[in-house]
Amino acid sequence: MMTLASTLEIGTHPATALLIGGLAAAVLRGRYASCALVLAPLFGLGYVANLEVGAASTLHLFGYEILGVVVDQQAKLFGYLFHIAALIAGVYSFHLRDPWQVSMSLLYAATAVGVAFAGDMLSLFLWWEGLAITSVFQIWGKRTKQAEEAGFRYLFFHVSSGLLLLAGILVRYHGEGPEALSLAPLTNALEAGDTGALLILLAIGIKAAFPGLHVWLKDGYAEATHTGPVWLCAFTTKCAVCMLARLFPGAEVLITIGGVMAIFPVFYAVIENDLRRVLCYGKINQIGFMVVGIGIGTDLAIDGAIAHAFSHVIYKGLLFMSMGAVLFRTGEIRGSHLGGLYKTMPWTTGFCIVGAVSMSFPLFCGFVSKSIIITEAARDGHLLIWMCLLFASAGVFHYAGIKIPFVAFFANDSGLRPKEAPINMLIAMGISSFLCIFLGCNPQWLYDLLPNGAAGYHPYDATHVITQIEILLFSALAFTLLNLWGKYPPELPSVNLDADWIYRKAGRGFLSFGEGFWNGLNKQAHTFFVEGITGGVCSFLKRGQVHVMQTLYQPFVKIGLIEENGSKGRDLLGKRSALGVHPVGWTALFCMLFFLGFLLLMFK
Repeated sequence: MMTLASTLEIGTHPATALLIGGLAAAVLRGRYASCALVLAPLFGLGYVANLEVGAASTLHLFGYEILGVVVDQQAKLFGYLFHIAALIAGVYSFHLRDPWQVSMSLLYAATAVGVAFAGDMLSLFLWWEGLAITSVFQIWGKRTKQAEEAGFRYLFFHVSSGLLLLAGILVRYHGEGPEALSLAPLTNALEAGDTGALLILLAIGIKAAFPGLHVWLKDGYAEATHTGPVWLCAFTTKCAVCMLARLFPGAEVLITIGGVMAIFPVFYAVIENDLRRVLCYGKINQIGFMVVGIGIGTDLAIDGAIAHAFSHVIYKGLLFMSMGAVLFRTGEIRGSHLGGLYKTMPWTTGFCIVGAVSMSFPLFCGFVSKSIIITEAARDGHLLIWMCLLFASAGVFHYAGIKIPFVAFFANDSGLRPKEAPINMLIAMGISSFLCIFLGCNPQWLYDLLPNGAAGYHPYDATHVITQIEILLFSALAFTLLNLWGKYPPELPSVNLDADWIYRKAGRGFLSFGEGFWNGLNKQAHTFFVEGITGGVCSFLKRGQVHVMQTLYQPFVKIGLIEENGSKGRDLLGKRSALGVHPVGWTALFCMLFFLGFLLLMFK
């Protein structure tokens, strides 16, 4: 028996407004569909604001009780974040007239909200799979061969993530029973070597873009529509951060993973020509900070990771919006083909600079969240990681904070004179810019939303402010001097591969092996069974009566049915058998034999 909900304390699911908006956008057209992009997040945001912490709802489905919604402070903060991100992205995408993109964008945001409020593993799995299915349309919406192929590669990783999550749930359920379906922390189980916990961590790690599992991010985002990365950067990886904070707080392996994530993108981003790929490397770098915070595991570090996820969506979305506007107006996103756009796109240039400085500068949102993680790394004794994070802060500002606006809007004049971005894009970038500054100047507003209230942390102490400014200024100085000396890697029309090379070589090797092995095996089987056995049987059946009669020639001669005539008589009997011509006596004899056999079978 299935009922909608056995206990329903919250009225309806927090994702309902976005779900309804997505379904409405699928049938509406023109501006009516675009209005759903704005109205659905607004209604959903108001609903989340009225949710009571501690409320929950359950669903009985096919004999299983699914804890569909649990409202805690972390879920509520991510609920705010995802609705705000959907609202900004909706305003930015207001000019779209593709019903698939508009509808799937809202459904994508709805699945992210579902993940944030999931109460157990079953509901998490359902929303987790929804993330993969709905998000890929941000890539396929571009309708190019490259986008189609990138979309399938994207799906491969995210469907694999879902399968790993399901496998981890089943392994733990087999070992622990129904208790394994709760979203209780799995840190102890992971460190004890639990296979199910490891599978779940790998599933989340794919969506969090762990090193080696990150290639879907830069591959998919770079081939998406001009609005696609604005949606993509807000939800998938932040759902992974949300689940890491819920399931693996204090897992020490995350400190190492996060440190590597923060460091390695720096080197690839410097030589990357595609500016959206540069932002993707910056995104991986910043997620690394969040993963480190979760791995440290103190209340303040967890708060720092969650706060930085909130800030990151705002300022990274702003940078993706500015690059999306450039792509929309020029049709170009390669740094080697851009430059001088500030002359005709001054507003977009200004908003891009706000997003760039928001990553690390005081009075901007990234500073008040990232500083928590850096401080906790030092306070908790992880000095090497602390130094790596300082280097990563300088590195990401170097390539995402300086390189992006400099190459796109200044640098060499490309001769392009596009129009300013459409008004809806400027409004969306303006909202994000306001939030970047507001959160940087009023950090307590964000801290009050955190699960532990940031434990009385104050970001604007003299030591941290001076240290951060020194690092950023030296990063800017390095960029300036390298350019003046002609040592900075030039923007070249090229495609850079990192771990892609391994996947592509291994994939082609696997296909070559499969083609050689399985096709060879198929050929041998065809030769043996089809051409050999089956061919022989068919050949026998085609002239079977001839072979039988020629075999019986000598016995027939001995009993006097046929006169001895040597090989000529044998050949003549074969020809008569092939034509179906036999003496009348033989025919009568065979009929009698068949009749007697029939009688024996009937009366046996």
